[in-house]
Amino acid sequence: MSKSFVSANDVARHAGVSRSAVSRAFTPGASVSEDTRKRVMNSAQILGYHVNQLARGLMRSESGIVCLVVSEMDTPYRARLVRAFSHELQKAGKISMLINTDRSDGGVDAALRQTLNYRADASILLSGLPDKAITKLCLDSGQRIVLINRDDNINGPFHINLNDHQAAKVAVNAFLRAGCRALAFVNSEVGTPSLMARENGFLAAAASFGLNVTVTRHGNTVYESGRHAAHSLLTSFDRPDAVFCVNDLMALGFIDSARQDFGVRIPEDLCVIGFDDIEQASWSSYELTTFAQPIDQIVQASLLWLSEAADTQNVKSQTFKAPLVWRKTVRGNHQQVS
Repeated sequence: MSKSFVSANDVARHAGVSRSAVSRAFTPGASVSEDTRKRVMNSAQILGYHVNQLARGLMRSESGIVCLVVSEMDTPYRARLVRAFSHELQKAGKISMLINTDRSDGGVDAALRQTLNYRADASILLSGLPDKAITKLCLDSGQRIVLINRDDNINGPFHINLNDHQAAKVAVNAFLRAGCRALAFVNSEVGTPSLMARENGFLAAAASFGLNVTVTRHGNTVYESGRHAAHSLLTSFDRPDAVFCVNDLMALGFIDSARQDFGVRIPEDLCVIGFDDIEQASWSSYELTTFAQPIDQIVQASLLWLSEAADTQNVKSQTFKAPLVWRKTVRGNHQQVS
């Protein structure tokens, strides 16, 4: 037999107090005598009572639920971002509800509509992949929205982006200081705003020095796509001597293929820079020079905006810098490049 939940009325009867006294005892700052509060807490402990925060929230038109809408959850960067958000939301007394947007069978829309049935207070879109209709659906339901690395041209959400163009310029400067002139850019075919901003910024920065860039795109932003890109570039007539990969996973795949399949020495023959600074980038087998995603800043800025009253939210966007982390896949003096 399943055990039913203990109600506030059960606690009131056991403690010999009113139902409203139980509510006040569990409400910080509410007026209740110390004797009554102790009797209520003692009865609650004996009966195993827990406050129904969902019901309380709905009475205040707040559920405390924040949806994390995310794709590619199994990639190291995305996993770190989800972990950081869920941890900080938990510390703030919120409930995280995870929506996986990798599917394309209408399941994303159905899952999101289900969260609306639970009166989620806000949604944080951690990916550029979900259709913009998802953003509009959240707004129309009265949710507050945080968009990370997206270009939805919609009024209302809080936009957080990285200065991808600035990072691309730093990458070009680092390669030039290493004596590289045959540049290449490795991207996926996903085409999200942040990925394309890195590519376009890199091409523009190289063009300012009169250099052309060979661009190759393949598949998703995963390890195997990096290996594929290495085969494409390193079997070409004009081999690059420097490669900027759109993320670390592709960079690691590129490095492994370059070394194992082509005998290329890194950084002696070829310099490589990645993006994200995932844990694997620091492993001794790679020691990848890369740009670090400012995850803590992204999370704190999002939660701060969500915690503010709607009528005081004058800031609608924030852009962060991704600093270059020097390791050993670029030749030369390992000093900050700007």
